[in-house]
Amino acid sequence: MKIKFAIVFGASLAMFASSASAQILVTGSGANSASARSWVGGAHAGYNWQSNSWVYGVETDLSATHLNSAMNTALTDGITTANTNADVDWYGTLRGRLGWTQGPVLLYGSGGLAYGRVDLNSSMSMPGLTLNTQTSSVKTGWVAGGGLDYLWLPNVIVGVQYQYVDLGSVNLASSITVFGPTSLTQSANAHAKFQVVTAGISWLFSPAGSHAHGGWQGLYAGGQIGGAWGNDASAGYSSVSQPSDVRLKRDVVLIARLDNGLGLYRYRYVWSDAVYVGVMAQEVALLRPDAVVRDTFDDYLRVDYSRLGLKLMRWPQWEAASKGERI
Repeated sequence: MKIKFAIVFGASLAMFASSASAQILVTGSGANSASARSWVGGAHAGYNWQSNSWVYGVETDLSATHLNSAMNTALTDGITTANTNADVDWYGTLRGRLGWTQGPVLLYGSGGLAYGRVDLNSSMSMPGLTLNTQTSSVKTGWVAGGGLDYLWLPNVIVGVQYQYVDLGSVNLASSITVFGPTSLTQSANAHAKFQVVTAGISWLFSPAGSHAHGGWQGLYAGGQIGGAWGNDASAGYSSVSQPSDVRLKRDVVLIARLDNGLGLYRYRYVWSDAVYVGVMAQEVALLRPDAVVRDTFDDYLRVDYSRLGLKLMRWPQWEAASKGERI
């Protein structure tokens, strides 16, 4: 981009700065929490041994679900929004089982290993700045529960089951700062513990002589469907933004004019002696209105420098760039 250099005192712009108050840094904060409910569906297989009225064995299952805890938050600054999602989309277990049977009815308890994928993602955005962070991992934990089975036919088992699953916690934290004090910060946590209730049906592949042991012994496999609830998640957010409004600037000097008519100015904010090089929001609003937003919270204008292909600089950076480095 060609730049036509000029040194002109911007008196007509600086006159607005006298109406600005002390330091104008707009801060925002927010927090939220959520849990989820979802369907569950999957398959299972296991093996039972029977000794009189006692039935013991092992069982494994694998289920799909969409246990998504979602949070949408508007921060107190009025310009920043945040969105966080914690999701468990599948899990499995490997459990031992111990039960007591009376005729066709089996009551049992179970417990063991649980595993599953836990996703956590969070994003924040304000005009001109976005922060996205995510993490995903297969977690291991524990499961405990129990159920009731009914031997409907000699080779068909129907039943209901309850599980309490705890896969542990996942966390994320991130921040982004652009030149000056404008920043976004977020942190989120998801504790992937949830409860599951399912109804299932199984086919019992009884070995020879199993009915002599009472009818429950042997290999079985089937499917289950039901619902889940839990997966508690929480998040906290903070933001700091600095307007680009000419009313908040002083000692304004035009130092360059871009081919598209925008001026580059040297200036100080009314609360600081640091010298910056950037654009004037009111001028950008006339030539590139798509790159300017008016904050409904404080009525000051903010510029999205990325839309202009520019970046805000301190004066020493500008001097170095003007000696040959590309801006």
